[in-house]
Amino acid sequence: MSVIRIPRPRTVIDRRSLTEQIAAIVEREGAQKGRLAIVELLRGALDSAREEIKRRLLANSSAGHEVAEACAFLTDQLVRLVHDHVVAHVYPAGNRSTGERLAIVAVGGYGRGEMALHSDVDIAFLTPGRHNAWCEQVIEAMLYFLWDLRLTIGHSSRSLDEMVKQCKADLTIRTAMLEGRYVWGDQALYAESSRRFWAEVVSGSERQYVAEKLVERDKRHKRLGDSRYMVEPNVKESKGSLRDLHTLFWIGKYIHKARDPRELVDVGLLTRDEYASFRRASNFFWAVRCHLHDITGRAEDRLTFDLQREVAARMLYSDNRAGKRAVERFMQFFFLQAKVVGTLTSVFLAQLDEQFGTKKPRGLLAGFRAKPRKVKEYSIFGGRISAPSADWFEKDPVRMLEIFVIADREGLSVHPETMRQITRDARLIKSEVRKDPRANELFMELLTSRNDAEGSLRALNEAGVFGRFMPEFGRVNAQMQFDMYHHYTVDEHSIRAIGLLAKIEKGELREDHPLASEIVHKVQSRHALYAAVLFHDIAKGQGGDHSVLGAEIATRLCPRLGLDADETELVAWLVRNHLLLSSTAQKRDISDAKTIADFVAEVQSIDRLRQLTCLTIVDIRAVGPGTWNSWKRQLITELYAATEERLRLGHAEFAREQRVAAKKAAARERLGTQEGLVGTTGKQMPDSYWIAEPDDVISLNLVQLAEAHDQRTALSIHSEFYPARGATLVTVIARDHPGLFYRIAGGIHLAGGNIIDARIHTSKKGYAVDNFLVQDPLGRPFMEADQLTRLETSIENALANRIELLP
Repeated sequence: MSVIRIPRPRTVIDRRSLTEQIAAIVEREGAQKGRLAIVELLRGALDSAREEIKRRLLANSSAGHEVAEACAFLTDQLVRLVHDHVVAHVYPAGNRSTGERLAIVAVGGYGRGEMALHSDVDIAFLTPGRHNAWCEQVIEAMLYFLWDLRLTIGHSSRSLDEMVKQCKADLTIRTAMLEGRYVWGDQALYAESSRRFWAEVVSGSERQYVAEKLVERDKRHKRLGDSRYMVEPNVKESKGSLRDLHTLFWIGKYIHKARDPRELVDVGLLTRDEYASFRRASNFFWAVRCHLHDITGRAEDRLTFDLQREVAARMLYSDNRAGKRAVERFMQFFFLQAKVVGTLTSVFLAQLDEQFGTKKPRGLLAGFRAKPRKVKEYSIFGGRISAPSADWFEKDPVRMLEIFVIADREGLSVHPETMRQITRDARLIKSEVRKDPRANELFMELLTSRNDAEGSLRALNEAGVFGRFMPEFGRVNAQMQFDMYHHYTVDEHSIRAIGLLAKIEKGELREDHPLASEIVHKVQSRHALYAAVLFHDIAKGQGGDHSVLGAEIATRLCPRLGLDADETELVAWLVRNHLLLSSTAQKRDISDAKTIADFVAEVQSIDRLRQLTCLTIVDIRAVGPGTWNSWKRQLITELYAATEERLRLGHAEFAREQRVAAKKAAARERLGTQEGLVGTTGKQMPDSYWIAEPDDVISLNLVQLAEAHDQRTALSIHSEFYPARGATLVTVIARDHPGLFYRIAGGIHLAGGNIIDARIHTSKKGYAVDNFLVQDPLGRPFMEADQLTRLETSIENALANRIELLP
């Protein structure tokens, strides 16, 4: 596509009129003196054009392609105007030599003819040879004009030989030139560059390009969270975004010389329906991206929480009667489009693999897998499983579950053509299939698989089968969690949690989750645990308490899935109480006997405790990166230990004196030669102190308190890295008085610390012994000597009123 055609182009920019006005300025003032007037003229035209494009965007808020093409059209006209003025008036050359030729090529997104309002303008200036003075002067003058228009220009200036050499050496340059589009200048030179690019760069390098491009894609995905369902996605770069669609087109173009995405159908990489899905997703993402640029006034591609509401309103989303907010409906559609991109990517790459035979079986089973074979009438070859006929699933829709189970058992992927059949026939999964015992048994095998439950369920979900078989799960498909805590959509969070549980069960996460790795094998029902993980958030977005509504759904669905009455009751209880353990551990004082007694009254059995602990751990971990830390692990482990002990002893509470005596004995052992401090300094501390604090902290406190008394110090501050909780332990000993805690907390905050736990005590002599666990804003402890000094100094200054604390 060399010429971009848009509706009513002259209402955007009238190049003919502007050319006449530039000529008049030059005639009146000369090229040099008239330069400022020409820049002002073009700036005015640019501003007016952008206003017209914005008007079109707001008038048709979903016209992504139309607006993106209008932005590229506008850029073309400005580049042509600047080129013609420079060549005609600034550096005119009457009889140019063969070396005085210049082709202007749009590359990257601009070359594709798609730009947002504030996208970079990527231009390649091509010359026949190197170091031609006239060409260099024209290029420099053009760039200064474009910069004066406040455009962000990415540019290169290369001879044809340099272009070929650098394209061979650099994947990014090669991809940019792959999308090269003639804008203006010497057409013959551009044609020669295109011929050489395909003959000397592309020819013979197709396999290498595809491999390198997919590696590049995978690195980008990993850098941006490696999920299509991140709740603050980057509309350009995230997994399932515009860049993934571009990658498909680049690969198709590189191999088949496809000039336009619709030609991917002609070469057999996409069906007509898939191309239509490609265009719909692309159009939607471009609309969102153009709104982001317009709202922020810059090249902003991150769809952050604060922007999601405004984009949703602009794109005419509204709250619905079921209570779902406009922003949630908008983001759900966004994630559904990302899911479409994922499906297109899978079938596209698998189809490419079929065409070029790039995938070869490896490993011990290579010979076995390389030979065609049959499993229950399904064909298996090259690591893929295929349906035997086009009407296979229509004859028995339960087979849409069966094929995923067989694929999971055998370690196979589903053939792309069969995936297309499944996506097409998923609508056949109706009430009769949902009630079929065969279907439910197959689903439970997949859910509790010891192979790859996470991957299989995600494939089932993206094929559209999961939501059809279990409409309750379908309602949370791509469901946004509109908060700063969750990183993923509800369905992705739940599937990730199931994957984490499977890894814990296999012992793969023993270092991070020693408690869960130990107790997961002691639960009485694996099926109940996996069902609880699946259902724990299934009622989100329905209004009301999702825990209570989810328990009702579990009570209804568990018998259908083959769970007995006891298992069903257990799953319902787990779903109803899935937040109980984390809220108790993080929001209540777990050293308080009443906290443990209340929690025991709710849990009632060791099996429930084990099940709830495993569910809680995978729920927290599946929220997103960084949500699980050593502090949460310590709290949950302590609560589990205290509760398990009480349940094991038949709810008999240790006498307070016994608990205090046990702590004192442990502290004596830790103190060694200073064990006498337990009987001297320790006498000052009340029983509540001995019950609340762990023995390692007690031993540190007693030494510090004794030193403070010996030295008659009014204030003692000590800080050190505390590895048991992945935090910094800060202990402040001072005469107790009103406002003490407030000032200590303020000093910690001003030093850049977050308090994750605090235990406040007062000795019998009126001294405050306050212990704080502190981390930086990224959840890391203060460990370096200068960090600890800064922390202690800040607290001292706060207590001495040397710094102002905000209320």
